[in-house]
Amino acid sequence: MGWLVLIASGALEAVWAVALSASRGLTRRRPTLLFLGAMTLSMAGLAYAMREIPTGTAYAVWVGIGATLTVLVGLAQGLERLTLARVLLLGLLVGCVVGLKVVS
Repeated sequence: MGWLVLIASGALEAVWAVALSASRGLTRRRPTLLFLGAMTLSMAGLAYAMREIPTGTAYAVWVGIGATLTVLVGLAQGLERLTLARVLLLGLLVGCVVGLKVVS
């Protein structure tokens, strides 16, 4: 159960990162509220997952999932460019996250 919660929390990290950007410095109400809600749930899920998963592993997986999904959202919105280097590095990041799950 801890791994499922951790994956969902990583996805929520991407939600709050995108909402934080959309809030324009916490000056827009809806994105700010989404940021606060998603961040709270993301942190709570990370804390829950750390009851079963070692801290270093949980944090690295949480950040890896959040960072990867945040970049993918940026690509989908046309805010970031898709380059070969970016694809390779994201693939490496995802591979490392999977590797951490395998060795845990």
